[in-house]
Amino acid sequence: MNKLFEPDTINGMVLKNRFVRSATWEGMAEEDGACTPGLVDLMATLAKGGVGLIITGHAYVRCDGQASPQQLGVYKDELIPGLEEMTRTVHEQNGKIVMQLAHAGFRAIWELTGQPSIAPSAVETESKLPQKEMTIQDIKETTQAFAQAAVRAKKAGFDGVQIHSAHGYLLSQFLSPLYNHRNDAYGGNIRNRARALLEVLQAIRMEVGLDYPIMAKINVQDFVENGLTLKDSVQAGSMLAKEGIDAIELSGGLPTAIKLGPSRMGIKSEEKEAYFRDEAHAFKEKIQVPLILVGGIRSYHVAKGLVDEGAADYISMSRPFIREPSLINRWQAGDIRKAACISDNQCFRPARAGEGIYCVNERIKHPGED
Repeated sequence: MNKLFEPDTINGMVLKNRFVRSATWEGMAEEDGACTPGLVDLMATLAKGGVGLIITGHAYVRCDGQASPQQLGVYKDELIPGLEEMTRTVHEQNGKIVMQLAHAGFRAIWELTGQPSIAPSAVETESKLPQKEMTIQDIKETTQAFAQAAVRAKKAGFDGVQIHSAHGYLLSQFLSPLYNHRNDAYGGNIRNRARALLEVLQAIRMEVGLDYPIMAKINVQDFVENGLTLKDSVQAGSMLAKEGIDAIELSGGLPTAIKLGPSRMGIKSEEKEAYFRDEAHAFKEKIQVPLILVGGIRSYHVAKGLVDEGAADYISMSRPFIREPSLINRWQAGDIRKAACISDNQCFRPARAGEGIYCVNERIKHPGED
């Protein structure tokens, strides 16, 4: 029996298989964050390609939380019609789609927001942009922004939402002692540092109800000195589970700090894949909610092994789907060669240039094709 292609359910959301497209910044939205036909087509292609669950690129919940140009937004009601088109198209392809809700914190881009970025603490970081330490009122207002963004996502037809608390964005900054130097109820031990994330979960749940899937994405650890540790991350995951989270996606690392952990580059053997496998086992020992594992997975046999051994309930990938959106259909049809992605990270180069994300190598291989 192959669990990878068995239907499964997350809080009433029925998925046709165990494969997840992890949130990926596409660089394809309008300047104000509105959904575009290109984004709609991309999501439809992923659904048609066999992915069981699509998670959108990080969608900013407030104007001061934008991290990237042409980033998807969900901060105002006027964005709902375009998002409705996205979900409708995915559902027509028998797919499911969840919106990732995010705020960049001090990683917000001044040139895009026109405002100082907010942060858990006014400490020196790798960002040299102006930033403001959040007051209690700021935290409450941001919490409500996440909740209202979830309401918009539900109105637009998304099958659930994911709270982005990984990779050094705002809620990840609260979790990390590297960035969180507060001495109030939101700083100090992990119970306090996780408070902002838990309050976001509670606020969303109050708005969307008990039967609407809410997931979270967190770092298993930051892989930097004085960053979030595995022990504290597992404790934060346990608190999320107790508070009623429906699934947790495990990732790790920070985008600009010096990394002590695994690299997304040059994954050329199965031994280099699934580089958060050991941390996933640590979570499994303490947490009963479904776990979604991302991190360098490129091979069918690795994916199957992770589920069979109980390290994860779902397999999440990002870059492989940029090159091969129909990878899951290929694997299910019996062609189980590893993903064609060569892990060179060149796919983000065109997105940074304003062209939207695509596999540079595939475009060279098939010139003139979209």
